[in-house]
Amino acid sequence: MDLIASTDALAAACRRLSQHPFVTVDTEFLRETTYYPKLCLIQMASSDPGEAYLIDPLAEGMSLEPFMALMADPSVVKVFHSARQDLEIVWNLGGIVPAPLFDTQVAAMVCGYGDSVSYEQLTNDLAKAKIDKSSRFTDWSRRPLTDAQLTYALSDVTHLVKVYEALMAELEKNGRLEWLTEEMAVLTSPETYQADPDNAWRRLAGRLRKPREIAVLMEIAAWREREAQARDVPRGRILKDDAVIDIATSGPRSVEALGRLRTIPNGFERSRTGAEILDSVERALARDPATIPVPERSRGRANTGSVVDLLKVLLKAVAEQEGVAPKIIATVEELEAIADSDDADVPSLHGWRRKLFGEKALALKNGQLGLVLERGRVRLRAIAQD
Repeated sequence: MDLIASTDALAAACRRLSQHPFVTVDTEFLRETTYYPKLCLIQMASSDPGEAYLIDPLAEGMSLEPFMALMADPSVVKVFHSARQDLEIVWNLGGIVPAPLFDTQVAAMVCGYGDSVSYEQLTNDLAKAKIDKSSRFTDWSRRPLTDAQLTYALSDVTHLVKVYEALMAELEKNGRLEWLTEEMAVLTSPETYQADPDNAWRRLAGRLRKPREIAVLMEIAAWREREAQARDVPRGRILKDDAVIDIATSGPRSVEALGRLRTIPNGFERSRTGAEILDSVERALARDPATIPVPERSRGRANTGSVVDLLKVLLKAVAEQEGVAPKIIATVEELEAIADSDDADVPSLHGWRRKLFGEKALALKNGQLGLVLERGRVRLRAIAQD
């Protein structure tokens, strides 16, 4: 079981794979000590049992151009399981997002396997195979890789062939293939993988409401993101999340005030980094509060809590009835928006989700639909209008 370690060999493998309607793809990477994931191994396979490849991106002189060309080939469907991190790697290295795309985890949710179904479960249920997990948590950057590691890595794409074929058959049978279009559009959008420092604050904004706090959060989070990217280290190596929140809520304007924060290490406040943080705080506090995009609480949330609870019950009932994971139909945030407004601009009030759930949600909210319990199961009942 040899690794492809030259550009010529990779190009030959990609030419063979490009003759098939789909290829299964997986990657192994490390990112514990870096901001950007470090690609260590690429696995690919086709429906032909003899066509499965392991590619060594760390090999001296290796160019991934043939791989990137295959990922961009519009005639070949690229099949991943839980594709987000794999796609981020391809985007970071090649500036492209593989398309057309099929994510078996998303497809499995549409087919009723629940939220975030594991690859092991799908392999067991659909490919009738067991995966040896002993090599899962391994250092994929070390060479040489063991036979056990290579066998594990290859199984991730060989079993995925049968998983994909089974899910495709189910989707076509149920007429739900188009349901994936919206989810795949999000995954194949470059914006999904562009880590814009100016948007970094949104990850931490949930606990803050005051414009002054949000302004400081925006500046500190953007500064940290730029530093992490420039040094290629995890965000937490620059400044922990708790420290970012502490700085945002307290807004320290002096070395002494910064040093008093419990999440700031001793001496940190007098370093170059401490000075940059204080400069960021000053820029934030100089901003016009009217320009700060403060997250809004749902209007009338205190009066719609019971409506949201009913919508959660409805969502679960519809999901069970239709054999689809609730997560792919609507989120809690969407339910809160629907409870607040019939005209909420959320995915669950558009397209197939509106037909499946959104119209029922509005009917329930407006007293046109009821929920009843029959033999331990929630059922929907139309309510006659006067």
